[in-house]
Amino acid sequence: MTPLYWMCRHRNNEIFIKRDDLLPFCFGGNKARKAQKFFEEINQGANDCVVTYGSSSSNHCRVVSNMAASRGLKCYVIGPKEASKPTYNSKMMDMFGAEITVVPVKDVHDTIEAKLQMLRSNGRNPYFIPGGGHGNLGTQAYVDCYEEIRAWEKKHGVFFDYVFLASGTGATQAGLVCGQLMHGDKRKIVGISVARKCPYGRNIVLESISDYMKQKSLPIRQDRIETCTVFDDGYIGDGYGNACKAIYKTINLCLIKYGVPLDHTYTGKAFYGMLEFIKKHEIENKNVLFLHTGGTPLFFDDLK
Repeated sequence: MTPLYWMCRHRNNEIFIKRDDLLPFCFGGNKARKAQKFFEEINQGANDCVVTYGSSSSNHCRVVSNMAASRGLKCYVIGPKEASKPTYNSKMMDMFGAEITVVPVKDVHDTIEAKLQMLRSNGRNPYFIPGGGHGNLGTQAYVDCYEEIRAWEKKHGVFFDYVFLASGTGATQAGLVCGQLMHGDKRKIVGISVARKCPYGRNIVLESISDYMKQKSLPIRQDRIETCTVFDDGYIGDGYGNACKAIYKTINLCLIKYGVPLDHTYTGKAFYGMLEFIKKHEIENKNVLFLHTGGTPLFFDDLK
């Protein structure tokens, strides 16, 4: 269970934070929580290498490269040329010995398939992890996280009316919403998009929720799933990896006032989006939880 504590008072709301960035592996974060699920499967199998996908800013690829290296497994990363500038995450991927192939984003799918086929033709047994840890295993990781939140609420006599998080590939938000649906909790989970616009981004989350519920044979009405899936694309700016001055200001203030690092790609957007959402919807006198999904190395990319 990661730390969860009161952070500040904002517009008459009590703001709490859950520090998944403090998970004890490779700077933590939601990608570490998800990757652990995938590597539990890898540990039980006969796989001798790992293939995954992500940009040079990808926390997922950094964590997966590290987990593979710690087990003596080769990691192959396929990345889009359009998001391939050097970052601290990409430097660590190199340090972990990952083999990075950069291609135009339109060629990523075919390149992944070709890499898997080549490895199998050479007698290797690769394990493929979808970008961002997407899929039911990644969703399960955040169903587990939701259980941690409920356990904390029960212990401390607090109920969170709102939960905010950065929503990227969708499995993190999907897992939290699945946990909410399974318990019938009346709260609002708000995914602040870091890149994808509606309806596409929201539909990915909806599909993840439906896939997980189907796998678990849990009959939940579609209208209930729709109601519980709040996906706000109002703060993506110029897209993935880009942020406005107000977000950078929020990042600086958060570190100075609370000692909590955020980054411009994921958590900075989400924290700023949370504050703006509260203001826009005139939310007051509520308990609000911000889920810090990690990305600490990216904070240092912004230091000049």
